[in-house]
Amino acid sequence: MAMPDSQICFLFDNGSLRPSSTLNLRATARLLGGVLPAPVRPVSLLHSSAVDAAALGGERAELLEIAVRKWWGENPGGEAVLLPLFFGPSGALTGYVPARMEAARKAFPLARWRLARWLIEPGEADEGVAGALAAEARSVIAAEKLERPRIVLVDHGSPQRAVTAVRDHLGAQLRRLLAGDAAEIGVASMERRPGAEFAFNEPLLATRLRTPPFDAGDVVVLLQFLSPGRHAGPDGDIAAICAAARSERPGLHTWMTEPVGTAPEVVERLARRFAEGRDKPVAAGGDFS
Repeated sequence: MAMPDSQICFLFDNGSLRPSSTLNLRATARLLGGVLPAPVRPVSLLHSSAVDAAALGGERAELLEIAVRKWWGENPGGEAVLLPLFFGPSGALTGYVPARMEAARKAFPLARWRLARWLIEPGEADEGVAGALAAEARSVIAAEKLERPRIVLVDHGSPQRAVTAVRDHLGAQLRRLLAGDAAEIGVASMERRPGAEFAFNEPLLATRLRTPPFDAGDVVVLLQFLSPGRHAGPDGDIAAICAAARSERPGLHTWMTEPVGTAPEVVERLARRFAEGRDKPVAAGGDFS
């Protein structure tokens, strides 16, 4: 399908005050731009515009709504495909983004937008993204010369049950993919909201690393994160959780993987989501999914 000149892909993440997160987003956008028939602009929902431009190669980060408004101002009838760099259907994708985009579009009556899907749908059998995670685990196992360690897949944690379902789906895929590499594979969340209604996030990583059999021996903490930042960086929250657990369990040794946002399998999935989003029925007035 030929692409109109007035169509663009806005690849967006949640945003971070850590420069490494924006730099990683830009790297993913460059890779994606090499395979898409439309320009790709990396943007964030929040936070990133506050990062000093000097830490970002002299180019300040852009926020989604501001960038889309500016582009519509230059392309009044343009079609914007919004492509989320998210594993699952967070509240930002099901509520915040559609509301903000419709508010923005009211100033541009001819403008159109489509919101593409997130990376993982538990009903899909494709194991590409799980394969990228498995490759990260195997890389650590090989580099550290580990013998069938235990592996914990850890995500951020979410108030949306559907997001945790993505974590559990990836965990099940990893049990198949890494059956010959690991003694045992579990899942965990970095954090959760208080209250019984959010217990579906359990177990927390801090609990998992203090509970047999994951409280002793070699444990690879497999990051279900797409970019480094405050949580997944080398000095981030997950590293601190692991260090605290090791201090209480002298026999525990933890090893952290890298985020997977620039993995070829993730870029391929993003390209597929773009194609799906591009071909959704759309009319002036917004997203008609």
